[in-house]
Amino acid sequence: MPNNKKILKIAKTVISKELKAISQIERRLSNSFSASVELILKSNGKVIVVGVGKSANIANKIVATLNSTGQPSVFLHAGDALHGDLGIIQENDIIICISNSGNTDELKPFVRIIKDLGNKIISICGNNNSFLSRNSDFFIDSTVDKEACPNNLAPTSSTTAQLVLGDAISVCLLKLRNFTNTDFAKLHPAGLLGKQLSLKVSDILLDSSLAKVFSKDPISKVIFEISNKRVGATAVFDDNQIVGIITDGDLRRMLEKNKDINTLTASDVMCLTPKIIYSNRLVTEALAIMKNNNISQLLVLENNDYVGIIHIHDILKEGIK
Repeated sequence: MPNNKKILKIAKTVISKELKAISQIERRLSNSFSASVELILKSNGKVIVVGVGKSANIANKIVATLNSTGQPSVFLHAGDALHGDLGIIQENDIIICISNSGNTDELKPFVRIIKDLGNKIISICGNNNSFLSRNSDFFIDSTVDKEACPNNLAPTSSTTAQLVLGDAISVCLLKLRNFTNTDFAKLHPAGLLGKQLSLKVSDILLDSSLAKVFSKDPISKVIFEISNKRVGATAVFDDNQIVGIITDGDLRRMLEKNKDINTLTASDVMCLTPKIIYSNRLVTEALAIMKNNNISQLLVLENNDYVGIIHIHDILKEGIK
């Protein structure tokens, strides 16, 4: 069996070759790339990304990235297009054709049909003298010197180059459209990513978290309130104003310092500078405040009214870290 050093050496060689390929396509970026982005930016149609073989897999990924960043896109296999799927193409749609050779049998008749239809063609191609590159309105060069495969056969560096160029197009469109985190959240409502971008403090705040005592209350009442509400802390009020917070950690430190606690009140133990967050803020923001201040609870306000306490455990249970 190959040993560890040999495996790592092979892996590093592959990565090095692909990094070199990316560096080469970066240097070859031209005005054709800029014009392609501007064409998509100004269009009111969708982007149709076309490929065959491994390039089809890359095309699917580019479509997913474009859609996730606000650019309506669909994948179309060149072979399927010739067998009835051409109907997906509408007048204002823009076609992105991906191919390393630019001369595949399925692409040639497809390109001829698209030219007859009048749709603009952008090619991401590794052959600047191919049928595809010559018949495209805009040619983006994805040429690589060699594949990372030692036999120079398996699509490796070439497909990485295609993917990177697709990402570059997507990010250019995102930036030029001022696509924000809020826009992104609207398109990613599910899963951990959706939670990070859209889950608000109010969404996980428990009704039972409204722990509250007054500054003159005895410590026995403070202990009861913290134990009863199960959020590890309580807000301290003076009349109708929040004047502090007491956590279970504060209680432990108090017990270590005082043998007689019967005369102590909430005001003797409370922290005078409680950290707060509003209920309409993101949970990720609450977590950041907790981490930056090395604390586990935040007082939550809604329209300046105290509505409860959010604990770091409530956030971690959502899978957000």
